[in-house]
Amino acid sequence: MENTTDGKWDSLPVKLNDSIMETLDELGFTFMTPVQSACIPLFMCNKDVAAEAVTGSGKTLAFVIPIIEILLKREEKLKKLQVGALVITPTRELALQISEVIGQFIQKFPQFKQILLIGGSNPIDDVEKFKEQGANIVIATPGRLEDMFRRKADGLDLASSVKSLDVLVLDEADRLLDMGFEASLNTILGLLPKQRRTGLFSATQTQELEKLVRAGLRNPVRIAVKEKGVAATSMQKTPARLCNYYTICRTEDKFNNLVAFLRQHKHEKQLVFVSTCACVEYFGRALEALIKNVTIYCIHGKMKHKRNKIFADFRTMKSGIVVCTDVMARGIDIPEVNWVLQYDPPSSASAFVHRCGRTARIGNQGNALVFLLPMEESYVNFLSINQKCPLQRMAPVRDVVDVLPKVKVMAQADRAMFDRGMRAFVSYVQGYAKHECSLIFRVKDLDFALLARGFALLRMPKMPELKGRHFPEFGETTLDTNTIRYKDKNREKLRQKMLAELKERTPAPRKKFIKNTAWSKQKNKKDRRRKTAAKRKLQEGPDVDDEDMKELLNDTRLLKKLKKGQISEEDFEKQVTVGQKSHRKTPGPSQEEESK
Repeated sequence: MENTTDGKWDSLPVKLNDSIMETLDELGFTFMTPVQSACIPLFMCNKDVAAEAVTGSGKTLAFVIPIIEILLKREEKLKKLQVGALVITPTRELALQISEVIGQFIQKFPQFKQILLIGGSNPIDDVEKFKEQGANIVIATPGRLEDMFRRKADGLDLASSVKSLDVLVLDEADRLLDMGFEASLNTILGLLPKQRRTGLFSATQTQELEKLVRAGLRNPVRIAVKEKGVAATSMQKTPARLCNYYTICRTEDKFNNLVAFLRQHKHEKQLVFVSTCACVEYFGRALEALIKNVTIYCIHGKMKHKRNKIFADFRTMKSGIVVCTDVMARGIDIPEVNWVLQYDPPSSASAFVHRCGRTARIGNQGNALVFLLPMEESYVNFLSINQKCPLQRMAPVRDVVDVLPKVKVMAQADRAMFDRGMRAFVSYVQGYAKHECSLIFRVKDLDFALLARGFALLRMPKMPELKGRHFPEFGETTLDTNTIRYKDKNREKLRQKMLAELKERTPAPRKKFIKNTAWSKQKNKKDRRRKTAAKRKLQEGPDVDDEDMKELLNDTRLLKKLKKGQISEEDFEKQVTVGQKSHRKTPGPSQEEESK
């Protein structure tokens, strides 16, 4: 079925609890969105629902309200350790957001307790919290939830707790599958009771999703919710009040254009999407130095403990910038985002639409802009056809200033920044090579010299794509990059120690190969390969052996403890010295033994 209407909450064919109506009024939700008016009555009338709606259409309330209504109408009240509702979602940020919405509603229903089970925290803490406080509503990411089901040894029997389950919701279900959670979901579904209400919510429908519908839902009502004013044939996938733009930048000027744009909109709330975690770290640090009096955050999937706090802080801010990967692309509801900037186009076309959907949510106005290289302009036509997502060209950014020399100075002043730039460049090229639209985004079309200049690199990195090639037009710095020091004194001390040890070590003597009568061509080949490898090793110098690596890892571990304040500087020096003496006295296993 399709739904394009909305209305007031009291126009629903089912009556909502008075306290829920009061909460809706307090939160300013005067009108229902189409997905809410379509899903809530069905869910409350014991129907399974598979809903497809554009991002930002109000899907969260479409399942939060039925969850509370269904639990309120239970004949047998839920006990402390009985789970009545389970919401599974792909990312921590989305889980936090759902937990916050549910929390606002159950304030008036003290009989219900909720728990949040997500990564980034100690699972034992979650076990203890569940045992002590109980939980009737669980909001979880698939990995942590699957882990909780296996915690019987820690005194948690979650499989028994979910036997009372009334409602299961899979939010952003297509993303759950995209992120490789299919095996975890199958395991979890196998542990849940068959007699339950199930809601599956997503922005897009895929073949994989269809399998999940068949596995988890019983005769579901399918709902496709469209924006008002969108023709039935077009099925536009972005919010109706979103202004979607693109701009064309030269490779070496792309970052300059981004900085100029952000400076001109510094009093607004902006999300900047880049392709990799390394790019987030590099460009985020660069922007912190280049854009004054603006709060700039970085969020990516490899961050563990900081993500939750950053996300919570940014939601409450009136202006600021978040540089992020696609971990922030789905389902996240950040109030009043003015601009979504796609500095790097995503690796999949569907992710483009989801990124745009972080603005213009619930009928609000919003803007999105993608930065494209001249050779990528055909991506605009591709999006219009493939994703029903038309873009209009934006006039060139005004007052663009060359900030790349300042970024180079930052790299010269701190080796950590130099390292970030090199890693960002390598990860960007590797990501580019894996792009879904490989006919448009072709690595062989990249001008590596101009790209490296656009990344403000001091020299070209060593990577397979650049092997054996020379780039005189790059204009490599005359500075010996090995002389660049870390601002962190302990980190630099560790690096100098390692360099000194490598310098003192004499090269391994060249092996003498006795030429015997060849018994096969294969043997000759092996000999030639060995000789070539030995010659190359002699030319390149010795690698760090296993014992050195072990010592380096130990020193790094101690350094982390020092930074966290767990040990004093005196203890650090003492333990490093002890480690060196131990290394000299105790011979370690050979590389061959280690590999076994």
